Amino acid sequence: MLIVLFLVNALGTVYGYIWYWDQMQYTLDHHPLWRVVFVPDSPTASLFFTLSLLYLLFPQFTKSSSVLRLLRPIIEALAVVTSLKYGIWAVTMILAGAAQGDHLVWEHYMLIVSHLGMAIEGLLFVRFMVFGRLAAFFALLWLLLNDTVDYTFGVYPWLSDVLEDDLNAIQTFTIGLSVFSLLVTWFTLQFRKV
Repeated sequence: MLIVLFLVNALGTVYGYIWYWDQMQYTLDHHPLWRVVFVPDSPTASLFFTLSLLYLLFPQFTKSSSVLRLLRPIIEALAVVTSLKYGIWAVTMILAGAAQGDHLVWEHYMLIVSHLGMAIEGLLFVRFMVFGRLAAFFALLWLLLNDTVDYTFGVYPWLSDVLEDDLNAIQTFTIGLSVFSLLVTWFTLQFRKV
């Protein structure tokens, strides 16, 4: 089961980076190089979750490497908090676009299902992960940095044309969702398998 989940997430991560390719290229052409790191939000969240699955699949690597042992709580916290946030965010943006007249195509429905899956798997697997509240707070700091870069420098995920005039509301929602994702993660930590 974990291997299948790992493969699905790994393929989804690759697909996500392909999805963001044009925006990443645009960012490289029009912005300083460092900003491109903040462009592919969902695939990076999926990458963190994929790496977390490796820790569950191969626990012996954590025991044999102090570096991997030190990175594990940070990667797992980033996996859960970012998967929850960007899973909800993407679905919300697609549905908000549809509510304002966007015509949904099959890719929208695929993205809705896959992003809901990201949020759900993060919540389901938090009980098998080793991170605590401090690492989750670090993940929030990453999200807030990402939000700040996105909306200060205009590298937020490209939106549907019908949503462009809602940018201030989207920015507020995005920052609020970062905090919400941390709070939900903190709440779910108490149900973790010890």
